[in-house]
Amino acid sequence: MIRYDVTDAVATIALDRPDAMNSLTAELKTALLGALRDAAADESVRAVLLTGSGRAFCAGQDLREHADNLEAGRGLANTVREHYNPIVELITTMPKPVVAAVNGVAAGAGAALAFACDLRVASEKAKFAAAFTGIGLAPDSGMSWTLQRLVGPGRAAEHLLLGEPLDAARAFELGLVTRVVPADDVLKTAHELAVRLAAGPTRAYAATKQALAFAATHSLAESLALEADLQDACVATQDHQDATQAFLAKQRPTFQGK
Repeated sequence: MIRYDVTDAVATIALDRPDAMNSLTAELKTALLGALRDAAADESVRAVLLTGSGRAFCAGQDLREHADNLEAGRGLANTVREHYNPIVELITTMPKPVVAAVNGVAAGAGAALAFACDLRVASEKAKFAAAFTGIGLAPDSGMSWTLQRLVGPGRAAEHLLLGEPLDAARAFELGLVTRVVPADDVLKTAHELAVRLAAGPTRAYAATKQALAFAATHSLAESLALEADLQDACVATQDHQDATQAFLAKQRPTFQGK
């Protein structure tokens, strides 16, 4: 269900249901949340890479399982609250960068997982689709929050209401993805980016994520106050002190994530 590997301080988490386009069953969602928690808690991990096996990144909710729940009168079986919400919250608040390698289709909750990541490297064959209204549902998995922050409220409404798929080129044009690369290069490029981040100032990255999330919903005065607090914390880190000395010595800094 999940492949998990740590190399070069990067935890790679791969959804591994390729025959089902990595669609999300309760079992897979539980495994994904567990893997993300492991990566967040592991001090040797300084960046996370999320991807999918086979030809899809993630096709979203497994509709066969969902149909069975509907037939049994269980509805969503509380999966939004128990699975999707904690997964997306953990990705967005994790105190280390998270990169998505979008190797193919990302639909519904699968697209939301990619949008929750800090950076997205997409295959030129990737496609993004909200997909929710097409089956009579509202957005979940944080997409109402993440999407409009990436593309603005107007484009977010268009994508969510119409549900029309976006190819990789259009996604890049709208700012949904960081880079678009040939299909054979997507995992390599995303891993290189994650390795670069893993070698960086981890606490400064965590503070940057916190500042961005806070500023999106607070006033300038409140955001300035938090920036000051976060900067005080960063100034006290070993990475900042070492980097300052390296700058004065005209050397490249080496960050320890401390």
